[in-house]
Amino acid sequence: MMAPTGNGTSYTTIRPALVGRLNERQVLRVIQARGPLSRAEVARESGLSAPTVSKAVASLLKSGLLEEADAPEAARGRPAPRLRLASSSAQVLGVAIDGGHCEVVSAGLDGELHADLVTVPTPATYAALLDALEAAARTVMARPGVTTLGLGVSLPGLVDYRKGCGVLSPNLPITNGHAPAADLADRLGIDCTLLQESHALCLAEREYGLARGLDDFAMLDVGTGVGLGVMCGGRLLTGHSGLAGEIGHITAVADGRRCGCGNVGCLETVASDHALARSASDKLGRAVDVDEVIDLLKAGAVDLKAELAAAVKYLAVGVAAVLNLFNPSTLFIHTRLFETDPGLFDEVVRQAAARALPPAFADCRIVPAKGSKRQGAVAGIVRRLTDAVAEDI
Repeated sequence: MMAPTGNGTSYTTIRPALVGRLNERQVLRVIQARGPLSRAEVARESGLSAPTVSKAVASLLKSGLLEEADAPEAARGRPAPRLRLASSSAQVLGVAIDGGHCEVVSAGLDGELHADLVTVPTPATYAALLDALEAAARTVMARPGVTTLGLGVSLPGLVDYRKGCGVLSPNLPITNGHAPAADLADRLGIDCTLLQESHALCLAEREYGLARGLDDFAMLDVGTGVGLGVMCGGRLLTGHSGLAGEIGHITAVADGRRCGCGNVGCLETVASDHALARSASDKLGRAVDVDEVIDLLKAGAVDLKAELAAAVKYLAVGVAAVLNLFNPSTLFIHTRLFETDPGLFDEVVRQAAARALPPAFADCRIVPAKGSKRQGAVAGIVRRLTDAVAEDI
């Protein structure tokens, strides 16, 4: 805010309330990064004064974002209580929507998932989907003595972040044109946020997985479809309206199968978990999903060497495209294909090396992802709640 002075110049004023919220955000960031800390430790790590930290902590405790926990017994004296992100007094929910089933889970604000996972088959209509998700969420919200602060939703397909809705989901078209986070917020009366599923995986890996401390990396999500999330300078690369990263819809086979997007020969028609399940179904003469395919392969009950080889070949094409286009320092690959044979990952990397530009390949670390979409949904709502502390600054 600019205020005039008597000589015609102006000076900048910052309202005390805004400064207070900035301090609260700083305290939250320190505890997120370092874990439980005493007030004195927060002051030392943040560079804020002890009175400033005490005031910020009081506000954050009142809002439910922080809670106090007993410190470990010290050799002498009474240990100071430690501050941590709320995990016993408050929770957030993560919802992962997918073509076959949806998952609802709760977690503390530290991202630690609870054991109350609820899985529901994905209904045939959007109205039924909302009913099922609301029922599952209310079941998880019923934990006694715990306040639910918000909910994150991971959604497959194209997501328009400007409108907060799904635009085109080739594998789950019932969500097209709908805003599940906003609709669940209306039903449940809590803050909700929407993330495209590849972006959710990026957040899961960065906040709780192998990408901690990394500001530049890519996430190739190979599931029902094939998606890409790119973290650049600590921010998700979303494009003009949130539609960036749909690598699964580049044409890999010019005269191939028709994709759910309406095109033919898209990469996800030959390199996804769903594509492998479809190939197995053709071979077995009956419909099987990816869960059954993995069980059959582990049991040695079906021979899908040719089908797996084709999936690996086209997945390597996708990996090489990511390396050439985005030059990430690290590329995470999230797929259930590797559950069938640990050697498949090495084979994908080997074939990608032959297709990618040598400097791009040499400068990138390729590793299997460890995070999940439900954990990414949790990371998304935690980030929203943290950012909301000073969102109007």
